[in-house]
Amino acid sequence: MSEHGWQREFEDPISLPDGRKLLTLKDAAEYITGLPKKESALPEWQTAIEALMLCSRGGPTMIAGIGVTKALNRLVERVFNSNRKDHHWGKRKLKRDQ
Repeated sequence: MSEHGWQREFEDPISLPDGRKLLTLKDAAEYITGLPKKESALPEWQTAIEALMLCSRGGPTMIAGIGVTKALNRLVERVFNSNRKDHHWGKRKLKRDQ
């Protein structure tokens, strides 16, 4: 693994919607610069760009990976699953209550 600049690798590769993977900071930067100008101007992508620039100067690559992943998944809506099994926390029965 290269430890300098844009050639630094992500701890976990970032999967793109088209199946490709971003392995290094340079791969992520090239992907972002290839986006349409209107999309790359979104706040999520601007944050990812800033994180990439900081990491290229020596910060942890995990921060840049999180920024790019959050920007890629900005349109994914998390849905609450009400059918999920309830947790048993706080429902412990005492021997005297049995």
